[in-house]
Amino acid sequence: MSALQGEGRLHRRILAIWLPALALDRWRMVMGAAGRALDAGPLVLIADTAHGPRIEAVNRAGVAAGARVGMRLADARTVCPEIATAPSDPAGDLAFLEQLALWAQRWGPWSALDPPDGLLVDVTAVPHLFGGEEKLLADVRDAFVERQLAMRAAIAPTAGAAWALAHFGPPEAIVEEQVERALADLPVAALRLDTDVVTVLRRLGLKRIEDIATIGRDAIQRRFRNRKSPAANPLIRLDQLLGRVPEPLLPVVPQHMPLVQRRLMEPIRHRQLLDRVVSDLAEDMARELEGRGLGARRLELGLWRVDGEVVVRQLEMAAATRDPTHICRLFAARLDDVDAGFGIEMLRFRASWAEPLALAQGDIETVSESCGTSLAACIDRLTVRLGPDAVRRPVPFASHLPERAQRWQPPLEPELTSQEELVFHERPLKLLDRPELIAVLYATPDGCPQRFRWRGSVHEVARVAGPERIAPEWWRERGATRLRDYYRIEDDRGRRYWIYRQGIIGDGRGGAPDWYLQGLYA
Repeated sequence: MSALQGEGRLHRRILAIWLPALALDRWRMVMGAAGRALDAGPLVLIADTAHGPRIEAVNRAGVAAGARVGMRLADARTVCPEIATAPSDPAGDLAFLEQLALWAQRWGPWSALDPPDGLLVDVTAVPHLFGGEEKLLADVRDAFVERQLAMRAAIAPTAGAAWALAHFGPPEAIVEEQVERALADLPVAALRLDTDVVTVLRRLGLKRIEDIATIGRDAIQRRFRNRKSPAANPLIRLDQLLGRVPEPLLPVVPQHMPLVQRRLMEPIRHRQLLDRVVSDLAEDMARELEGRGLGARRLELGLWRVDGEVVVRQLEMAAATRDPTHICRLFAARLDDVDAGFGIEMLRFRASWAEPLALAQGDIETVSESCGTSLAACIDRLTVRLGPDAVRRPVPFASHLPERAQRWQPPLEPELTSQEELVFHERPLKLLDRPELIAVLYATPDGCPQRFRWRGSVHEVARVAGPERIAPEWWRERGATRLRDYYRIEDDRGRRYWIYRQGIIGDGRGGAPDWYLQGLYA
C-alpha cells in the first residue's frame, strides 16, 4: 500500500451513499397518508415469481414480526397473519435512483448508479467547499433526512472502499490512508461478492477481509482462477478496493428533453387562436427535434391560465415522428374540453419521450408531384429517350477502399447486395477522381504529417486526426499491394484534407512510403 500511495493513485475521494430502504421510502412518498396508515403495522413489498410472491422489502414492524427479504409471502403469513402487502416496483425504484443520482451532483462533478439502492459521487477536491469532509457528510445526511430518506454514507479513496464502509462500517466513516488496515475487520461481504462466493469463503474460514490477506493470494488464486467476473473473484474485488487496479464507473448524464414555449402578449380564449398557437408550437418542436435527430413518442402540452391553473394534455404515438401537421391533428381532439377561464397566457410543448429518427428526403417527391415533375418521372423520361444504359445512379458497394465503395448502375436494376453503410467512418464531402501524389514532411518515419506540398503550394498542418488503417483486398490485389493509413488534417488556414500514406517502412513490399491526397472536406 505504501508504494501505491507514493505513486499518487489514492488521491481520489469517492462518496458512497447507501439507501437501505429505498423501495419503502419511495412507496411512502407515492402513497402519502394512505401509505403512512399501512406502514404503522407490519408491511412488505412483494414481487411475483415462479414459486409465488416473494418479499422484496420489509418495514421495521415487519422485521419485528419475523418477515425477511427473500422470504416467500406464504411463509411470512404463517409467522405474521396480519401482515400487509403492496406490490414492488423495481422499474420505478431505478428511475427514482437515477433522479437521486442527478440531484447528488450537488456534492461532486459527476455521480454514478450503484443499483439497486446506492450512489457513488466523485468528491475529489470538493470537500473544502463545504468546510471539510465531515461537514460534507453532515450536509449529505441533512439533505436526505429532509426528504425522509434513510441513508448511510462514507468517503474513501476508491469506490470499493467507500461502498464497504457505507454498508458495513461505522456511520459517516472517512478513510484518508491505510485503506487495507482500516477495512481489515469488515466481513468478506464488503468486497461486493456474489452470495455463493461469500458462502464459499465463510466455509473456508475466511470471514474478514484481513483473513484473505493473511492466507495469501496464491491459495485464493488457485480456488477462483476460473472466475473472470469481479463479483465472483475475491482477488479482483480486493485489488479494486485497495486501488491496485482501476474500476471504471459510468457517470449519469442528464438528458435535456426538447421543450418549446410561447408567452402571449394578451391572453386568448377562443379555440381558433388556440389552434394557431399550437400549430406554431408544433413547427417549433419539429425544428428542435430535427436539429437533434430525434422524433417524439410522447408529447405534453401545458396551458397556463391567467388564474394560475395549469391544464396539461398528453399524447403518445406509435412511432417516432416530428411532423407538425400530424401532431396538430392528434392534439385537436384533446383540446375540445379545455376550459380557458379568463384566458391562456402561456403554452409549452415538451417531448418527454423521444427516440432517434434519421433525416429523410421525402418532401421532394410530394412537392414535385404537385408543383412539377417528380424525380422518378424525370428518370423514366430520360431512360425512354436516351436508352436504358444511358442513365445511371450511384449505389453503395461492399468495400473499405474509398474509390471502390460505390458503383454506377441503371436505375431499373435492383441494388447490389452489400454490407451496411460504414456510418462510423467519417468520409470527406468530395473525393478526387484519382488520388494525387503529394510530398509530405513528417517528424518520424511512421509519425503524423507536419507539412505537405500539393499542386505547387506548401501547406502547414495545424491539426491531425488518425490514422485509419485500410488493408488491401487480398482476394483482388496482388501480394505486393501495400496498406493505407488515412489522416484527416487541417492546415493553418482552416482547410481540411483527407490524405493517406501507402505502405510502411520495412513491410517488404517496396521502398519508402508514398503519400496521396484523395479527398477534400467542406
